[in-house]
This record gives sequence, structure tokens and C-alpha cells, in this order.
Amino acid sequence: MRKFKYIAAQLLLCCLVFSGCDKYLDVEPKGKQLLKTTDDFDLWLNNTVLTSDFNGDNILNYMTDNIDIVSINNPPTTFAEFVYTWAPQFTNDVSSPTYLWGEHYRRISLFNTVLLGIDAAEGGTESQKKTLKAEALLGRANAYFYLVNEYGKPYDATTAATDLAVPFVTSDDVSKKSPARSTVAEIYKHIIDDINAAIPNLPENNSNARFRGSKGAAYSVLARVYLYRREYAEALRYAELALNNTRAVMIDYTNSATFPTTTNVVSHADAIYGRSSVAAGMPLTIELKNTFATNDARRTVLYYNWASTARGGTLFYAAAVTPAFQLTNSGTTVQEMHLIAAEAAARANNIGNALSHLNEVRRNRLTGTPLASRDFNAADQNLVLTEILAERRRELPFHGLRWFDMRRLDMENRMPEVVRTNAQNNVVARLEPHSTRYTLQVPVQVLAFNPDMAQNP
Repeated sequence: MRKFKYIAAQLLLCCLVFSGCDKYLDVEPKGKQLLKTTDDFDLWLNNTVLTSDFNGDNILNYMTDNIDIVSINNPPTTFAEFVYTWAPQFTNDVSSPTYLWGEHYRRISLFNTVLLGIDAAEGGTESQKKTLKAEALLGRANAYFYLVNEYGKPYDATTAATDLAVPFVTSDDVSKKSPARSTVAEIYKHIIDDINAAIPNLPENNSNARFRGSKGAAYSVLARVYLYRREYAEALRYAELALNNTRAVMIDYTNSATFPTTTNVVSHADAIYGRSSVAAGMPLTIELKNTFATNDARRTVLYYNWASTARGGTLFYAAAVTPAFQLTNSGTTVQEMHLIAAEAAARANNIGNALSHLNEVRRNRLTGTPLASRDFNAADQNLVLTEILAERRRELPFHGLRWFDMRRLDMENRMPEVVRTNAQNNVVARLEPHSTRYTLQVPVQVLAFNPDMAQNP
């Protein structure tokens, strides 16, 4: 557990480094930097705050049923332990960072700076300015996708119009009074409208900088959006549009000759809309570990100490075994789009299409010859859907998405109770089905500046 303590310390350090918070949304003002030219705004979109999420994704990872921290204190005492046990607040100190909330709004402020200033920028063509504005719209929409899935209830078409989410901010001036919290339906509408407005002006190809926007990137984010709205026909449509409009290709984990030579994960061949994050030293639950087949290459490519039979003995820790994969891409990838398309097709009982997408992933993850021996085959809709959901969990275990999957699957009564136990097998925390803790509370630091803002249960 020494590795876990090291990673927990890293997590806390990241929180502090990326914080320095202020004002109503608890984010930093953009400062006095003067953006004059179109090139200035272009460089602005390369800001690492916009292209990475070293802290937020790890917070989401710590809340999932994929992680087992045996050394947990009882009761929890540290920041990481509060996250791990779904505490209503990660802290009661109103002067401390706001973690997820503040980081997303910091990005939104930076994207808003482009949206508000690019038209008056010197130099550049109108086409270039429209492209930069489109990239900022896509980036802002992506940030709101995370916010609505953290601080709003899981999307339910019957209640989304009244379920509260987050304020929709279009200014880059954080000294302004916060807007009221928009509803889940309103935030999703803003996300979809912004992406659809962006698509005509986005480039066809972002291969030279996969963290920047493209048409394929926009379609991939829309595929995520509709998946978490549980509108599966649209999720399938946009996932396949993303696959048909990207030059990204899946990396074959069964053939090390295809592995990338750079640790810059947003440049890896499978990235459609890259976002760099750090998921390292995550102790894997025995339950998740047991879902991997013996011929699954991910066991030795991404996991350290697979042979261990002890609780928490196997770690998601690619840096220790395959350095090229030491960073995790929490952005969209080819394999994620195949899994979204597979799930959506299975839900529509289009078994042939579902298996085609599923097996494209399996052929790049499982060993064995001929290739067809790696395929999953079944005719029963429920069996196929169950396998696709299991494959999604194996493929995206610590990419910042499992918590969102748990939320939507809980809406379908597919999530059992999640129990946290310490080394003595004493229960430290429980996450019951349909728990209000599937929706995060607004941070107390934000409420300190906005005492009239409604709080989640």
C-alpha cells in the first residue's frame, strides 16, 4: 500500500497545484495577458489546462467500484479517503480548492475568452477565426458534459427539466455574479447546441494535434452525450460518424511492434479527441480482475503485479510495465466509439452490428489464432449486452468514465451495492442502489460565495 499512499499524495498535490481559487465560481481570473492576434488565440487553445485533466479524472476514478484500497482508515481521514467513500463534501474548509467544479469552470473561462475575443483579433482569415471559435465551443461543451454528470442527477427524460445541474456561464469575468443553476435538460441542450454549431467550421483532421478539435472529435463527444442521456440510436449514429471521420486507429495490445514510441498520450494513434490524465497505482478489485480472460493482453500491458492474489495487490500501473502507456487518455478514442456503437446496437437488438463493433476491440486485446478465435459470439440480446458492458469496464477502467457508467446503469437497476472494507474486512462505507451520493454536492466553497444557490441532497 506504499504505492497507494504515494499516489494519494500526488493526487492531493495536483489538487493544490491546479487550484489557487477565487470568486464566485472559485476559479482563477484569466489574468492580464493580452490576446491581440489570431495566432495568440490559436496558442491559447494549446494551454495544458485545456488539454489535460491530471486531477479531475483521478477523483472520479477513486469513486468507482474498480478500486480497492485496503489501507483505508476507519473512519476515513484523508482527502483521497473522503473521495473513495463518497463523502458528501471532500472538505469543509471554505478556503480550500474546489477540485472538480473549479477545474471545469477554469477551462470554461479560458474557452469563453476565445469565444468573446476571437472576432476582434488582428490578422488571420475569417475561416481561421471561425475554426478557433468552433474549437472553443467544442471544448466548452466537453467541460459542461463533465459538470452535468458530476453535479446533476443522471439524465432522466421525465425529470431532467426540473433536476438542477450547474450554472451556465458564458463570461470569462469571474467577478460577475454567478447565474442560477440550470437544469440538467438545459445544460444538455447547451452542450448539443454548441457542438452542432461548431461542426461546420471544425477541421476534417486533427492528426497533428489530437487534443484539438475536429469533426470526428465533435461526433465522438456527441456519442458520449447521447450515451449518457440513454438515447442509444443517436449514440450509435454519432459513434459511427466519429469512426468514419477520423484517421485514428486502434492500437493492437497483442503486438508490441504497434505500440507508440512517445508517452504523449494525446498523440497516440487511437486518440480522436485526446485529454491527458494520470491513472497510476490504482489497486484493482478482485471482482474486476476476475473478469479478464487468461489471453487478455491488457493484463500484462497495463497492470503491475498481475500474479498477486492479495486484495489490492494488482495495480493499474502501466508506467511500471509499458512506459509508453504511463499516461491515460480520458478523451475519446477509437475503441470507446466501437464500444458505444456496440452497446447501442445491442440495445436495439441489432446483434450483428453489435458483435462487429465488440469484436473489433477484442481482436486488438486478446491473443489467439486465428483472429476469429478472439471473437465473442451469441444470439441472445441480453448475453451480448452483458458482455459489451463487461468489455467496456475492462477497456475503460480508470479513464474517468466508470463513475458516469455506474450512474446510468444504476438508473436501470444494473448496479449492486458497492461496499468499502478495510484490511480487517470491516465495512467503512456503502453506496446503495439509487443513492443520492451518485450526484455530487455543490462544494461548500462555492456556496460560501453563493449562499442562495440550491444544494444537492
